Amino acid sequence: MRLCVFGAGAIGGHMAARLSAAGHQVCVVARGANLAAMRDKGITLRTGDRTIHGRVQASDNPDDLGPQDAVLVTAKANALSPAVDAIRVLMGAQTPVVFVQNGIPWWYGLRLTRNRPVPPDLSALDPGGRLHRTIGEAHTVGGVVYSSNEVVAPGVVVNHTPQRNILVVGEIDDQPSSRVKALRAALIEAGVASPDSDDIRTNVWQKLLRNMSRSTLCCLVGETAHDSLGKSAALREIAKEGTREGLRIAASHGIAFDYDIEADFAPGSLFPPHKPSILQDYERGRPMEVEALLKAPLAFARAANVPTPTLDTLVTLIAHRAAAKGLFAA
Repeated sequence: MRLCVFGAGAIGGHMAARLSAAGHQVCVVARGANLAAMRDKGITLRTGDRTIHGRVQASDNPDDLGPQDAVLVTAKANALSPAVDAIRVLMGAQTPVVFVQNGIPWWYGLRLTRNRPVPPDLSALDPGGRLHRTIGEAHTVGGVVYSSNEVVAPGVVVNHTPQRNILVVGEIDDQPSSRVKALRAALIEAGVASPDSDDIRTNVWQKLLRNMSRSTLCCLVGETAHDSLGKSAALREIAKEGTREGLRIAASHGIAFDYDIEADFAPGSLFPPHKPSILQDYERGRPMEVEALLKAPLAFARAANVPTPTLDTLVTLIAHRAAAKGLFAA
């Protein structure tokens, strides 16, 4: 397949390296030192005791790359709207565009099925409706990723979760399709788990619950989950209560799934020893996904009259901290 990874940072670089090594014709849209390194030497992925090398065509100008069989957009949610015209250049008449983002995706309210309540106003995730208008519903595919990575040098990505690299893809109307089947097959062949999904919004909320309180707390205290939640019973209780509130928000919008919160936050549970992406962004002065990860879920709570005192506090604190550093417009 001709595949383009738009935004070849930590997650995107990981996916591009694996797909290229599996024999696909992969191109990437990147910038800066990362782009220069990929042009010269490709992408190096270190995962466990393995090193995977992928040769890619790299450019900061999508016009150099042309229409693709599929596009994986791994840029941050807050970078999508400015990039919409560049993404459009990569699309042919049938090209699926997989949005691999954390938090509530811009397309959440489109082609909503299962008699779920109408979501709140999510226009802040797609200012002026540019993504909807330019990419279009027919091309849009949802993506939810479980994979912790870090760019440690230009063109070099370290994967912190060698036993857990998953990319769930699904149509936004939850119908089976040949293009999603082909994408899953390509991912699995490349060493990325890609389980079936008949409800991509439930997948969105399952991932979101881990970010809303855990990652937010890590960012506020400036520590990994291992050093914060793993060592402090008080912080675990805050995260647990935030997660309970998140579960109630999801349920109020027709999203329900089995989740053993006590087991997940037990003192002996595995809390990752690496920094979540929102903390990496804060420390490195990169724009933070506060709107998609934190503000939008609270809008769902307000729409359903679900009280969220813990999440309200956490979100207020992190939004203030991000805005003070110029990383979020509060």
